[in-house]
Amino acid sequence: MTRVFGDVERLVVVLGDQLDMDSRALADFNPSRDAVLMAEVAEEATHVASHVQRTVLFLSAMRHFARSLERKRWRVRYVTLDDPENTHTLTGELVRAARELAPKAIRLAHPGEHRVLQAATQWSRLASVPLEIVPDAHFLTPLDDFRAWVAGRKRPMMEHFYRAQRKRLGILMTPQGTPRGGRWNFDRANRLRFRQRPCARPPLRFAPDEVTRDVIRAVRRRFPDAYGVVEGFGWPVTRRQALRALRDFVEHRLGGFGPYQDAMWSGEPFLNHSLLSPALNLKLLRPGEVVDAALEAGAAGLAPLQSVEGFVRQIIGWREFVRGIYWSQGPGYAGLNALDQHGALPRFYWNGETEMRCLADSIGQVLRYGYGHHIQRLMVTGNFALISGVHPRWISQWYLGMYVDGVDWVTLPNALGMVMHADGGIVGTKPYAASGRYINRMSNYCASCPYDPSQRVGADACPFNTLYWDFLTRNRRRFARNPRMAMMLKNVDRVSAAERRALRTQADRLRVKLGIDAS
Repeated sequence: MTRVFGDVERLVVVLGDQLDMDSRALADFNPSRDAVLMAEVAEEATHVASHVQRTVLFLSAMRHFARSLERKRWRVRYVTLDDPENTHTLTGELVRAARELAPKAIRLAHPGEHRVLQAATQWSRLASVPLEIVPDAHFLTPLDDFRAWVAGRKRPMMEHFYRAQRKRLGILMTPQGTPRGGRWNFDRANRLRFRQRPCARPPLRFAPDEVTRDVIRAVRRRFPDAYGVVEGFGWPVTRRQALRALRDFVEHRLGGFGPYQDAMWSGEPFLNHSLLSPALNLKLLRPGEVVDAALEAGAAGLAPLQSVEGFVRQIIGWREFVRGIYWSQGPGYAGLNALDQHGALPRFYWNGETEMRCLADSIGQVLRYGYGHHIQRLMVTGNFALISGVHPRWISQWYLGMYVDGVDWVTLPNALGMVMHADGGIVGTKPYAASGRYINRMSNYCASCPYDPSQRVGADACPFNTLYWDFLTRNRRRFARNPRMAMMLKNVDRVSAAERRALRTQADRLRVKLGIDAS
């Protein structure tokens, strides 16, 4: 632990996902009078089951950030994971630091999780020191602006928000105020599948330095049973590395990102994706500079408009939208379960052991890298949880803990809202349920799978098919008023009563076999 000597005017708490030198919490920092508190606490790696690489990433990035502050001759009180006096809670370490340093004030940037914010609201009382929570300036849309945009809207659709963002920020717009290329998005051109093994350049990976190796040893000692493997860890843990990863993406993979962003291929976990979300969510990168890099690449002819627009939409549209939803909906959002699903999460989500090739591959790479791209999350691991009847809480916690970019403000609306439709349509206007035919169309998984993606009943039937049709049948009345579900429901009505009974019987057996339904 780094010791702080002398009087402390203001103690600035820097959390593990706030590693930004431009944070408002660090504004007007006085190195001779103020101090920074950073703490590696077990609470943050155990409140949900966390992947070992997620824990290593957070702690290594924190240690590197603390070193950068110390090089500026800032006073830093840094509590390591193996400090014998560590209370292993953020509140415990704040109170202990306040008792020993006697600061006159505490400052914190707005946290990214209701749980942490609720704990922080008690700090002033427990430490007997005034607490100032300042806005998180990392994002492009202040929370008050998002709340104003949402106010009075029957349904806060992301597409409407995205278009407003484009206009407000002046991104990919013509002087006449119309979208460049004449369209707001190029989704129809961005749904290609690979016809043969893709040959995208692998993303830049970073060999662990001594700081990261020390963290790996500490994490292995403290959390010997953590899920996943740490061998092959290569995520950026400093701002310099994150900037190199950004340049690598825009120079080598952004060009192919658009057309193939929804495609999947066995044994190819990264494809043309950016892998920048961990650095963005830790605040090692800023959304504005990421967008600017993509726009500059497009202007230089390194990427077509469809790729630039598709990527930019993820940053200024979807990322900002789900954060706004998270905070505008409040803590009660996490308890929503609009489809009334109560199943357990199958064991194979933790070990990847399943005959279903798409799930084995997608979960296997999560265990190996702590990563999966958005279609694997939405249409494979998430889709299966949705149609099989898993409780939204269990899959939401899995997404939070098992991906290296997991932070609650982004994973909860994506998992509970987009994946599970448990919010009843706040995030997505319809459930993203799909059969095995979708996976067969967008990947090569089915070619090496023992199940038949064209069959929905029988020993060889793809479980996605069986569960998909049973899901639609079970929720027929719930979806009857949703115009986006009309075509699906017409197809359900064409299924004979005898086959619907067979589907229900086979789906029930599947859920019992997988441990989803223990009844």
